Amino acid sequence: MAQISLTLPDGNARSYDAGVTPAAVAEDISKSLAKKAISATVNGKHWDLQWPIDQDSDIAIHTLQDEEQANELIRHDLAHIMARAVQEIWPDTKVTIGPVIKDGWYYDFDRAEPFTPEDLGLIEKKMKEIINKREPVTTEVWERARAVKHYEDNNEPYKVELIDAIPGDEPLRMYWHGDWQDLCRGPHLQHTGQVPGDSFKLMSIAGAYWRGDSSRQMLQRIYGVAFQNKEKLKAHLHMLEEAAKRDHRKLGREMDLFHMQEEAPGQVFWHPNGWTIYTQLQDYMRRKQRAGGYREINTPQVVDRKLWEASGHWDKYQHHMFLVEVDESRDGENDDASAKNKDQTRINALKPMNCPCHVQVFNQGLKSYRDLPLRLAEFGSCARFEPSGALHGIMRVRGFTQDDAHIFCTEDQIQEECARFIDFLADVYKELGFDDFEIRFATRPEKRVGTEESWDYVENALENAIKAVGRDYVLEPGDGAFYGPKLDFYLTDAIGRVWQCGTFQVDPNLPERLGASYIAADGDKHRPFMLHRACLGSFERFIGILIENHEGKLPFWLAPRQVVVASITSEADDYVHEVVAELQAAGVRAEADIRNEKINYKVREHSVGKVPVILAVGHREVEERTVSLRRLGEKQTSVQDLSAVTKALGIEATPPDLL
Repeated sequence: MAQISLTLPDGNARSYDAGVTPAAVAEDISKSLAKKAISATVNGKHWDLQWPIDQDSDIAIHTLQDEEQANELIRHDLAHIMARAVQEIWPDTKVTIGPVIKDGWYYDFDRAEPFTPEDLGLIEKKMKEIINKREPVTTEVWERARAVKHYEDNNEPYKVELIDAIPGDEPLRMYWHGDWQDLCRGPHLQHTGQVPGDSFKLMSIAGAYWRGDSSRQMLQRIYGVAFQNKEKLKAHLHMLEEAAKRDHRKLGREMDLFHMQEEAPGQVFWHPNGWTIYTQLQDYMRRKQRAGGYREINTPQVVDRKLWEASGHWDKYQHHMFLVEVDESRDGENDDASAKNKDQTRINALKPMNCPCHVQVFNQGLKSYRDLPLRLAEFGSCARFEPSGALHGIMRVRGFTQDDAHIFCTEDQIQEECARFIDFLADVYKELGFDDFEIRFATRPEKRVGTEESWDYVENALENAIKAVGRDYVLEPGDGAFYGPKLDFYLTDAIGRVWQCGTFQVDPNLPERLGASYIAADGDKHRPFMLHRACLGSFERFIGILIENHEGKLPFWLAPRQVVVASITSEADDYVHEVVAELQAAGVRAEADIRNEKINYKVREHSVGKVPVILAVGHREVEERTVSLRRLGEKQTSVQDLSAVTKALGIEATPPDLL
């Protein structure tokens, strides 16, 4: 039999007969490894321990200590175990698909009766029974005709349809968990007992159309989560509890910040409190950008398709655009707006991004190398079509405003501008309450434009810029745009969730397409490089992140309602207004509450609304010109001199860049 060479992670190579399985390799290395083994990586692919290896390969054996591989297998096996449990409890249920997703899995079922939340506990109990049986997981490759007949005989029409959709040259792999069988690519664990029985939980039930087609059968989807051990499951469930408490949609209602409605899907109706946060954040970014050498511009929201065609966005991005047809022959007064003169109708699009319009501003008038770098910033209102199912509060919307800027520069200015931006971004994030962030460096993709020399130069410039400012980065090979590499900046919030917000992208392509040029020192025209950059991403999403990160308890300078001055008795009403006026004069957003309600009721109501400071005043405070101060989240109050409180809160209300 032919021999093959398998190279282990330590560089040592071993010879085996062709067709050897990773299970046999693990046994050859050590019996203890064979007992712990769950899968292998063979030439970069995740490999079942039962699959044969027929050629020289690199191999690594995995155990439950290898988080990525362990989680994938645990979740995949649990999908099968859950499906088996459902069919053992309700034998008439038909199974469809059960993929692994982030943190867990789901499986779709066709069952006449709807599942109930109480059923989840019953299914979990049955799953643990199956796990405790420690039954073997086995696999075979079947001929297509045999697989179809098997599922037809067992009245599983969804599996037959799945087989019909698989290309004819692909093998059909079958897996058994005990005596329960499913069509699956694998890999899987070696027996049901390898699944940690105390580290999973069934979470919810939802409806799902078969293959995502609303004209097809409505199925029932059960979601579950799973991890390597019960400690990680507990931490995840705690995070979900925290996320529910911090949900910006819930807090948005409680704090009266915004609302959404069916007549404007994916659009935000900002209330006074929410708009206060928005404008405070925008004013802050405007001051930071002005100080950072940016010049603010504003460009049209409705732009003729000709520009989008020239920029390349029409072909690649049209499905995300909102189109606007305008009959230019109308007089705007008496014409029937529904009737269109086709010869005079122009097709426009609401801009989904600002970049092409910024090039138009750059192109006005001759530019010299002495004008570069030219930093143009815009709080650009954009619109992108997102599927209704993807919309999520103000985090995922169809109408949004970017804190967008584009830097036009020469090739030898890229490194300095990149380093400058990273420092700028770090300062902004720190002042907004995020002391650290992660940089991910995406390099040249397989399909790209430009010379290798240009890619080498630009990638080196970005890498050197990161090093120059003393930052680390995570390399993401091949994830750059087709026109240039990019840096993405990730924030971690208070409960450990990671958000991609800022970006810095090098683009020589758009200036080329749209005819941008400058006069260089040699007197000839040259193409500038265009650096796309954003700090917050969009104001809508970043405000949602801030709300959830702080659980609604925003930094004092950003809080929409900073102070409520509440009367304890009606005799203090005049003093309440005096205190409010003094605070407002000091730059504090203060309001009066002189309703005929008990002070404890007022405190509870304003605490739910996340007002940072409540000042209560009664007879004593009027006589002594003091206030009784209570901060959000604290049970203790303190009586303080009004002038001292006013001065301190005035400083606290000052945005960090103005201190």
